[in-house]
Amino acid sequence: MAKQLSFKPLGGRVLVEPIEQEEVTAGGIVLPETAKEKPQQGKILAAGPGDRNDKGDRIAMDVKAGDTVLFAKYSGTEVKIDGKKLLIMRESDLLGIVG
Repeated sequence: MAKQLSFKPLGGRVLVEPIEQEEVTAGGIVLPETAKEKPQQGKILAAGPGDRNDKGDRIAMDVKAGDTVLFAKYSGTEVKIDGKKLLIMRESDLLGIVG
């Protein structure tokens, strides 16, 4: 059984696990850590309840845990939770859902 995550984002924020790119190119060249680009794709591990509008009502999130998303290269705040490097970002920093 999967370990329960010990983090719950607030408001319109999401917790994303970046998906690392392949270490070997299609031509068979092994990329060193310094040559790799920052990931721009990730899996949402947790999503907050959503922001509030001017009347105080919740605005539903467009994404949910389990979605694979694209995000800007340098968006979000990098944190380490349970030994994993994860990103916390606002839903507005997400560019789209993959698949």
